[in-house]
Amino acid sequence: MISLVPLLSPFLQEQEGSYFFPVQASEFAADTDWLFHFILWVSVVSFVLVVGVTGWFIWRYRQAREPEPQPSATHSVKLELIWSIIPSIFLVIMFWEGFQVFVDHRNPPPSADRVDVIGSKWLWTFRYPNGAELPELHVIKDRPVRLVLQSKDVLHSVWIPAFRVKMDAVPGRYTQLWFTPTIANGPDEFFPLLCTEYCGTQHSSMNSKVVVHPNAASFQTWMNEATVDYDPDPEKWADNGALVYKNKGCQVCHSIDGTTAGKVGPSFKGVFGANRPLASGESVLADENYLLESIENPIAKVVANYAPAMAVNGGVSLSKEEKDYLVAFIKSLAD
Repeated sequence: MISLVPLLSPFLQEQEGSYFFPVQASEFAADTDWLFHFILWVSVVSFVLVVGVTGWFIWRYRQAREPEPQPSATHSVKLELIWSIIPSIFLVIMFWEGFQVFVDHRNPPPSADRVDVIGSKWLWTFRYPNGAELPELHVIKDRPVRLVLQSKDVLHSVWIPAFRVKMDAVPGRYTQLWFTPTIANGPDEFFPLLCTEYCGTQHSSMNSKVVVHPNAASFQTWMNEATVDYDPDPEKWADNGALVYKNKGCQVCHSIDGTTAGKVGPSFKGVFGANRPLASGESVLADENYLLESIENPIAKVVANYAPAMAVNGGVSLSKEEKDYLVAFIKSLAD
């Protein structure tokens, strides 16, 4: 489709960011930024023009110049055409450019890499084609990627400001967004990924990061390192559980040092073997069965002073082995 953006490309070089926008890090960024600035400056000029003319009329006709009221002037066809046609031209440009951006955002190329994104209170989980599930999004520079979104509980929304993309994750259905990264991250750098739909008390902490690898080889190296190979030795189950705790986002709601500030769930430290007061007024011994039940059905026995906010399995997919490892890890934190 015809667009004005290629004609204005020399004026769109804002890759280092601007007052309104962060760095332009995807192919969508230039189009989106141009459309924003076009609408902004058309609005500013229109506002100044209308307010200026209004102010001039107020000053010019601040007092009557005739002793008697005069008949009103008839309408001017020329003036009416001017103030109808000129704004319409700008509105058509806004619609056309916005429509093209919308269509581009909704039509990923067939060759795009796929990453499944699972939103749950209050973390993002990214599932890669090899089955790995991690709390970070890793993509490849200059290669399109399609995110297939789903929610385990309430409405969430993926927003990556540097890529100028946003899409809701809706319970009970799949949604998608796509983009092509154009800037690779340096060492220890990343683009923020945020939840921009209020989803509960820890909404503001439901953040992740996007790492853009410079090439496929770098991405594959990372993937090989990130893929977790659990040690089946029972003596290593607690160490495996520590990896589950980290990779599945358990740290978002539960600490392992006894602190509860900023957490919506109790700390894992000292849980095993203790009598746990429940919201029902009863108490229960925190043995292996209690820990496993609390992972699989968190609202079965809600701890006193905490809300039943946790989803099944913490809102992520856990294998039977991973649940066993997590139980072993919590046992290792007993006083």
